[in-house]
Formats: sequence, C-alpha cells, structure tokens
Amino acid sequence: MRILILLIVALGSCESQQVRQDMMQLSSTMLSPDEDDWIALFNGSDLTGWTPKIRGNELGEDPGGTFRVESGLLTVGYESYETFGERFGHLFYADPFSHYQLLVEYRFIGEQVTDGPDWAFKNSGVMFHAQNPNSMLLEQDFPISLELQLLGGNGTDARPTANLCTPGTEVEMSGVKVQAHCTNSTSETFHDDEWVTVELIVHADTVVSHLVNGEKVLGYEQLTIGGGSVDGFDDAMKLDGQPLGHGYIALQSESHPVQFRRVLLRQLTGG
Repeated sequence: MRILILLIVALGSCESQQVRQDMMQLSSTMLSPDEDDWIALFNGSDLTGWTPKIRGNELGEDPGGTFRVESGLLTVGYESYETFGERFGHLFYADPFSHYQLLVEYRFIGEQVTDGPDWAFKNSGVMFHAQNPNSMLLEQDFPISLELQLLGGNGTDARPTANLCTPGTEVEMSGVKVQAHCTNSTSETFHDDEWVTVELIVHADTVVSHLVNGEKVLGYEQLTIGGGSVDGFDDAMKLDGQPLGHGYIALQSESHPVQFRRVLLRQLTGG
C-alpha cells in the first residue's frame, strides 16, 4: 500500500485527474473483503432483500424457482423449465447505490437449458445502475442498465469475463463513445466450473473499473442512458442522453445455471 501511495504522489501534475482517481480506485481493492465496511448483500441463508423479475411474470413472481439458495449458495437454475422461451430474469437487490465497490464470486455449473440462445452458453451478468424493477414492463427483456458480463469458456476458445454490455445505455472510453453493445475485457478465460472473483468500482456516472481476481481488466467513463439492445420497456424510463449516476444491482438468469458464493458491497466516498 505504501508503494502505491508513493506512486500516486509521484504522478503529480504530470498525470490527469482521471488517472490519479483510477489509481486510488485500484488501491481500494487490495483491502480485505472481511473488513467491517463491507455489506453482505447475500446473507448465505435465503433471498432476504432480493426480488425476482422474470420476463412474462410480474415483479416478485418466480414460478419456476429460478432463483433460490442451495447449500449456502445463491443458485440460478432451470430444472422446472421444459424450454427457456426467452424468459430472461433478474434478481434485484432492494436498495439503489451510486458510489461503491462490489465484489462477486461466481461459478457456472451444469448444462444450459433447452433452446437457450447460443450466445448465452455459460453467460450471466451483474446489472448495475439499473432502473427500478417496479418500472419494468411485463415483457421487458432486460432492465435499462450497465452489465458486468460474466462468461465461462467452452474448453477451446478465448472467452474473457467481466466484459461490459449496455442494454439501453452508453459509455465512453478515452473520450470516445463506445458503439458496440458489448466490449470485451482483457481477462483470461475460465474454462472449468471454478470460482471466479470479479469486482466493480463505480463512481456515479463518471468512471467505472472492472477487476478479475484483483487485476483491472476494463475501464470506462461518462455513463448515460441511450442506445438499444433492450426491448419491451416503458418509453418514459429511457431518456436518452441523461447521465446515469445511480441505480439498482441485479443478478441475471440467461439460461445457463450459475451460482454465487458472495455478493459484497461497500460504499465509497461520494455515495
């Protein structure tokens, strides 16, 4: 930590304010997630504080038992589904956040449900700065949000995790608006059903960093509402060009079983 602080001081006026801020963000991830300022959003016993919203069902309805707790793990599964039927789902945490660090441990398990999209093989995500789930319409597929995309490998091809996807949102990288819906990180590929730790460091609508097992793999800034890749929404909820500085966190169901071991959050300065 001392070396990191000296490095930040040495940068001085030679580096931009954004770079200095990013270095401070990276230093924060070196702190132990067992410290008192971390909040366990998932309590390891039940889904207290969480509410499902599955396409085609009202908020709070999960007739297929998609989201549940098994052996202390928050589990997303499809045993009761004969086919997936584009029933994309999201499990929302009760409170919105703005400036924070989020740590999630996940692993993919089992087989993808019948007729799940090819791109959804070992694919899940953490939605953040998401719209209030009460404002989602019955047939809306994804919340207007940013997505920390979680991917697993197929045993052969490169398939990084902790990517960025933007359903109904837009960001900039190095001052240039990103045109692609999804942007890959620089992470390695995790082919097996191993536990992977990903982190988000979020400062309102200004700057976000993605980390995998403690290493920064992606960064971007200037978060706004805009763009496409979301259907079935209420037009009043998509005010293109509006800065997106806060919102809800949700865990995704996209047709491949996944488990979450820890979901921890701590507030950062400004939040």
